[in-house]
Amino acid sequence: MASGREIKTKIKSVQNTRKVTRALEMVSASKIRKAQDRMKASRPYARAMKQVIGHLAQANSEYQHPFLVERAEIKRVGYVIISSDRGLAGGLNNNLFRKLLGEIRQWQDKGAEVDVVTIGQKASSYFRRIKVGMLATVTHLGDKPQLEQLVGVVKVMLDAYESGKVDRVYLTYNDFVNTMTQRAAFDQLLPLPASDTPITQHDWDYIYEPDAASVLEHVLTRYVESLVYQAVLENVASEHAARMVAMKSASDNATKLIGDLQLVYNKARQAAITQEISEIVGGAAAV
Repeated sequence: MASGREIKTKIKSVQNTRKVTRALEMVSASKIRKAQDRMKASRPYARAMKQVIGHLAQANSEYQHPFLVERAEIKRVGYVIISSDRGLAGGLNNNLFRKLLGEIRQWQDKGAEVDVVTIGQKASSYFRRIKVGMLATVTHLGDKPQLEQLVGVVKVMLDAYESGKVDRVYLTYNDFVNTMTQRAAFDQLLPLPASDTPITQHDWDYIYEPDAASVLEHVLTRYVESLVYQAVLENVASEHAARMVAMKSASDNATKLIGDLQLVYNKARQAAITQEISEIVGGAAAV
């Protein structure tokens, strides 16, 4: 059995750890509300853009933008991967990466190459060790990410698709369901998927001004950027929720461990006292 001093040192160490986990839990709890507000404020625009672009994808236009054309053979796939910059968020990032690795292996088994663009320090560090092409990365977006921070990496992937270097692009991130649930989401960015809203099948098209090429180039680029930005906001909210839950669990476990160590310390102290009394009694009897 460990000595009383060693046990007291362990108790002190666990208490210090509990202070840290409780502080992180309270910080995430204070930030999650603002993160949810930013996420919810951006959702209507992203959904409206998705619906309009889905209609464009089904329009019978003479001009076909490269983002709307489905390619017959897929030789290279691109992923825009969104993760957190910091850890201590439970299995949030690892669950996403594990599921994504399964997707990547399926493409590689089909003979397709994989390129990635990472957003967040955890994804950047992880996928540098994986046999995939790293086209671009951006980190340290903070709790209030701005669209301007994402334009560069998004353009890298858009240019790769438009030039034919990538045949399909997916967006992967942690979708915020509620405080207790965050799920790994995989959305197809390019080519643009058709709208989920049923549309009557007939020959129709929009009227473009000044011309279809200019309008579609601008609108489709803004559409992709809006989806990536919305995914980043969803991931930030998921990060705070996962960290709050993980730190609460860690604090509860620390409290339980302190109780167990205190019980062991009391037993060790009682044993030491009993031994001292026995020695005193034995000495008195010898005299």
